[in-house]
Amino acid sequence: MPLSALTGTRLRERRLALGLRQGVVAEAAGVSASYLNLIEHNRRRVTEEVLAALAGVLGVPVEVLREGEGSTLLEDLRLAAAAAGEGTGAELDRIEEFAGRFPGWAGTLVALERRVAGLERAVEALNDRMTHDPHLSASLHEMLSAVSSVRSTAEILAEPGEIDPDWQGRFLRNLFSDSERLAAVSEALVAYLDGSEQAGVQGIASPQEEFEGWLAARDWHLPELEDGGAGLAALSGEIGGLVSGAARQLARDWLRRAAEEAARLPMAVLEAEMAAAGPAGPDPLRLARARGLPVTGVMRRLALLPGAGFGLVICDASGTLVFRKPAEGFALPRFGAACPLWPLFAALGRPMSPVAADLATAGRGARRFAALAWCDLQHPGGLAGVELREAAMLIRPVAGAATGGEALQVGTSCRICPRRDCPARREPAIMGEAV
Repeated sequence: MPLSALTGTRLRERRLALGLRQGVVAEAAGVSASYLNLIEHNRRRVTEEVLAALAGVLGVPVEVLREGEGSTLLEDLRLAAAAAGEGTGAELDRIEEFAGRFPGWAGTLVALERRVAGLERAVEALNDRMTHDPHLSASLHEMLSAVSSVRSTAEILAEPGEIDPDWQGRFLRNLFSDSERLAAVSEALVAYLDGSEQAGVQGIASPQEEFEGWLAARDWHLPELEDGGAGLAALSGEIGGLVSGAARQLARDWLRRAAEEAARLPMAVLEAEMAAAGPAGPDPLRLARARGLPVTGVMRRLALLPGAGFGLVICDASGTLVFRKPAEGFALPRFGAACPLWPLFAALGRPMSPVAADLATAGRGARRFAALAWCDLQHPGGLAGVELREAAMLIRPVAGAATGGEALQVGTSCRICPRRDCPARREPAIMGEAV
């Protein structure tokens, strides 16, 4: 039976309900924590064998993770309507009548919705790979070169008139050689793409993703830092297990900064502030002044608070994303440029000033969020030295309609954003509403 597109989500919900860390579950199931993190966010397919191992660790039947506990056609139809957005006019109050009178059409609609969701994830993943995978880029260039050579030779042979037999033989040999080259490149490319889903599925594409995968496997929280830094030695041992030296350096730099911020803003103070402020969270500017921290440091503490549900994106002065902790429903690009409408980038041009906005994700299954962005300035070499800018954007999911007027529609990146009328679009999308 095919796995549902929500298998990873159900797996994550079950793990969180049991209070288990990703690393613990992954080790017990015999997979890497980074692989489990990708599965839980529905970014990698999971085999039946791995799913069975994970179900055993979590103490549930495989069917619960595969199809959902108590899953019905009506629930799937509601999910399809929610993914299509509020503008479709779906009569949810008559959903039982529709499913009862036309069960075949209802099943077809649900199957199409799953298919569309799967295709969207595939397009997003392939866009990342085509843009940033050097092997894939080189293979495509080689394929295009062979195709151009075959076409040029074929055009010469197709021209009317006599061709000298010697030249004709040369053209035919070239055509045969280029055809062989094209076939070899095509076979290698197919094998590479297929193999990436099996043998290389646990690989990490970049040191940043490896580091973030390590944090995600710990549910984005490092309790060892909350005791005055006494647990740094244990964390240093964990960092030594990361594959690349660059990832280990990123993790060490993060630990050093996180330990300083935890000392200035202890967990007890942070939890008390959260309890007093409610779901919106405390004012990062006020906390920063009170605790002697940069505003971006307070945002890091808030985003990594267990159970808070905040997302966090950090960029440098070039706009490059240097840290990505997703909020549920707010997709972040793994590579490449992000949506230029994010308040994060507006904050870069307005340092030391808050930029707040209500956001709505563009396309199917739109969600609402409240975002707060801030840019800190640093002059490590004094006034005569360079100026460094670090901007952070705290992302908070909002239940129901966002307050404060119309929400700003934003996407992940232009290449996969379905919003056709966006004034900030820099390149055509490869995926639209009709995909």
